[in-house]
Amino acid sequence: MLRQTFGTSLRPSFSSRLFHQSSACLKKPAAKKPATKKKGKGAEKKLLLGRPSNNLKGGIVGLANVGKSSLFQAISKSHLGNPANYPFATIDPEEARVIVPSERFDKLCDIYKPGNAVPATLTLFDIAGLVKGASKGEGLGNAFLANIRAVDGLFQVVRAFDDPEITHIEGSIDPTRDLQIVTHELLEKDYEFVLRALEAAERAVKAAGSQKNSMALTDRKFEQSLCEKLLEHIGEGKKVYHGDWTNDEIRFINTLTLLTAKPTAYIANVSFADYEAFVKAGNNLDNIKYLSSIRNWIDENSPGDLLVPVCVEYEVRLFESSEIGEELDTASTVQSAIGPAISSLRKALNLISFFTGSPREVREWTIRQGSTAPEAAGVIHGDLEKTFIVAQVTKFDDVISHKGDETSLKSGGKIANKGKDYEMEDADCVIFKAANGKK
Repeated sequence: MLRQTFGTSLRPSFSSRLFHQSSACLKKPAAKKPATKKKGKGAEKKLLLGRPSNNLKGGIVGLANVGKSSLFQAISKSHLGNPANYPFATIDPEEARVIVPSERFDKLCDIYKPGNAVPATLTLFDIAGLVKGASKGEGLGNAFLANIRAVDGLFQVVRAFDDPEITHIEGSIDPTRDLQIVTHELLEKDYEFVLRALEAAERAVKAAGSQKNSMALTDRKFEQSLCEKLLEHIGEGKKVYHGDWTNDEIRFINTLTLLTAKPTAYIANVSFADYEAFVKAGNNLDNIKYLSSIRNWIDENSPGDLLVPVCVEYEVRLFESSEIGEELDTASTVQSAIGPAISSLRKALNLISFFTGSPREVREWTIRQGSTAPEAAGVIHGDLEKTFIVAQVTKFDDVISHKGDETSLKSGGKIANKGKDYEMEDADCVIFKAANGKK
């Protein structure tokens, strides 16, 4: 099947490109943008796909009726969402700010016994379920896909348990089929987004044709060539997130807010028996029904992405029992998977933490990996970044071993002064010094 596009050109649709690729087709290399002069020493820092923000949002996605809303309630410890045993129980996305479980934060609170304790949080959305054909308007269609476009990372939930009492929209339990359906719909929509961007670039190149040596023409040709490269990448069934892109390519890709450019952590919704067996086997996926096939699918189609088995039914029971002050008999031996699940999405989003601590307040702050000391200071207050002088950095383990005693840390040489080029490391404990006495 061919799709009519800009002008008189004909280009293959996503489906035809994915399933009928010609072995004779040669990959067209993307045009290289002219090198820009870099300020300071060293090479340019590798950019990340997605919004350049520390306040990133996650969305829970998957086929309809696989346990997304129940998981959302368990994670958010609320009764938001609409879990029900039928598809499309959720229509409009629900939002909740969830506390990030953190043993490091708890240890600092034990040491300082602060008057105020502020943990890190992550904003999550419960997004309506997807069905096959969503990219063409089936089910909740484009509304669902627009909601995914608005978040920065995904929890993709897949059903991995048997229960004839709970309906499955496809009529049978097949996790790898379900994973493929969701991925195909996201790729299909991205193909359409990139095709529109390509048409716009072609029109711009044509309009600027008389300006032979203009920077605008060079930029539009770069975008045109990159769109062709993206179409080929997506047409091969590959997520944009797993492509090898240059910084200039990433800058343009980020303007497109593509669905498959978002990092994903996979949640396998398993039975309690399988989850208990997984825990007792030392978190070993082998011999647990469906988990090995899911892991193999991820390794092939989304290499490097994390898989977290969760028994959503059990998590809901843990939440409900805590509300009434009771403890399940299994709580001491089969612990919640919510902490690892949240941590997996933070890791996928390239988020790390730093701490500020004193008897007055202990707070865990969230930044993106690769953030400099001034950028981290700016998360606390914008003026701290503008007037940054120095960061006094102590490693978390040193704070713990010295029980937070500043005099002991100083005499032991554990507090290091770091300048504006210092790249923050996960779990740094920091005091920022700035002009005008701000700190």
